[in-house]
Amino acid sequence: MWSAGRGYHSAAIPGCPETYQSEQESESRDPRQGSRDQHQKIRKIRQGDIIAIPAGVADWFYNDGQSPLVLVQIMDTSNFANQLDQNFRVMHLYRGSEKGRGGGGGQEQRSGNIFQAFDEQFLAEAFNIDTDLARRIKNENDNRGIIVRVEEQLEFLSPEFSEEERRQSSQGGGRTGRWSANGIEETFCTAKLRHNINDPSRADIFNPRAGRLTTVNSFNLPILRYIQLSAQKGFLYRNAIMTPHWNMNAHSINYITRGSGQIQIVNENGESVFDGQVQEGQIITAPQNFAVIKRAGSDGLEWISFKTNDNAKINQIAGRASTIRAIPQDVLANAFAISREEAQRIKFNRREIGIFSPETRSRGRRD
Repeated sequence: MWSAGRGYHSAAIPGCPETYQSEQESESRDPRQGSRDQHQKIRKIRQGDIIAIPAGVADWFYNDGQSPLVLVQIMDTSNFANQLDQNFRVMHLYRGSEKGRGGGGGQEQRSGNIFQAFDEQFLAEAFNIDTDLARRIKNENDNRGIIVRVEEQLEFLSPEFSEEERRQSSQGGGRTGRWSANGIEETFCTAKLRHNINDPSRADIFNPRAGRLTTVNSFNLPILRYIQLSAQKGFLYRNAIMTPHWNMNAHSINYITRGSGQIQIVNENGESVFDGQVQEGQIITAPQNFAVIKRAGSDGLEWISFKTNDNAKINQIAGRASTIRAIPQDVLANAFAISREEAQRIKFNRREIGIFSPETRSRGRRD
């Protein structure tokens, strides 16, 4: 999941303790007489955060500001955690009784939370509450849907970072270079679920004349190893180009977050399957081993790519780290029926890696 805006997020991981606790209560105090709250960890989220949520874990988001909190979410139904079928299903602990239209028949359907189908007497016994309260949590006459407006500011425990914590965070959680991952330092209950992909200082590829690329995978967000997804954020300056490439081990779902540009996608038979303009809010999918090229428009092009592998790889076709660069000059000359000088220009004229500036094409000579 990718976020735009600011707010809070929490995932209620089953079997894990409520580690956020308010002041200790007297052991003799009756918990029904207003005990203080305790809950699992709450995380602040900000623009550009990638948030990983394990399959089957309940979670919630809260927008505490004046600007919208936008979430772009991808669900992988082919993940090994899905033991049922390839259909996407979502289960709600809370949901008002929204009315909607069914599939092909157009029949009216009602969807709600999981409590609505349970007998209220069973719910009362399960929660040790009265039947009136059990009836109310079924939300049968609540038409608000899945988004609820908070009447007053939501109250929960959320500690601020200390200077020591900030320092440790900048050093990778306090680990030193001689340490190696052994599977113990990060347990499931304390796993890192968030990594910001917008921070320019975290860019993996940066060209001051073209833009930058930033990757989040299982190396910098280890829980993605279990979810089998990763993400890449691309930002191209005006008229810049991302190298022609193909995804070697993943499909790529691209959501345009800002600007506009042109994308071309070619299949394994050399046939164009897409050649068109894209703009903010659109989604385009590039299947595995389909060649892709992106060029920014006059306002630049920014996108987030969700990839169906925790360590997705691309094979670049042009540039200093490309397949063409690795092939001998004479092989290229004979394969394309061109001169050795022309093959040399194809190999060496573009010296950049990954993202290319909108340079003037060279005429008959090497850059």
